[in-house]
Amino acid sequence: MPQIPEPTVLSIARDQSARKNATPLDLGQRVRELRKDRGWTLEQAAQGVGLARSTLSKIENGQMSPTFEAVRKLASGLDISIPQLFTAPKSDKVLARRSITLGGSGKSYVTATYEHKILAPDISHKRMLPYRTTVRARNFEDFDGWVRHDGEEFLFVLSGEIEFFSEFYEPVMMAAGDSAYYDATMGHNMVSTSVQDAVVLWVTSLE
Repeated sequence: MPQIPEPTVLSIARDQSARKNATPLDLGQRVRELRKDRGWTLEQAAQGVGLARSTLSKIENGQMSPTFEAVRKLASGLDISIPQLFTAPKSDKVLARRSITLGGSGKSYVTATYEHKILAPDISHKRMLPYRTTVRARNFEDFDGWVRHDGEEFLFVLSGEIEFFSEFYEPVMMAAGDSAYYDATMGHNMVSTSVQDAVVLWVTSLE
């Protein structure tokens, strides 16, 4: 009985795209664009992903469909996931947004427990909100209940020591260099435990 060849990843992706009435992704063009984005020559890319130069050239020029192993090597060598390899960028538009916040500057926002310095204040419609915070609170009772809001949050202790409270976990002592990532809809507060008020970097997602 003749052996039926295993379908390539590219043919499967094309079949799925066709069923969705979408234009199939040109994998060769996608690989070439990713290679050029990294400033690699064909030879450098071939060495980086672990494929023969001739093989990579044929893939880029649509002269062969890569095996799954070749796709795995491409994704690993380009430092992206396999789905990303088959997903074109959502938009070619480059926003080119940039904001520089010099040390000690930023938009001030002071509460009874925290003194915030909002970073990148000149950028509107941000997808994340970065701010540098001096923790004035010394006791959990300084807060009027839990702080909670939409999104996720990243906390990095810059100096001093804090006690970090979260609604469903035991309090944690944290020092400079320690960090936490958490669901901000969960109640959370923190207080300084060092002699000097602790300073932290906070980044909150806005989407």
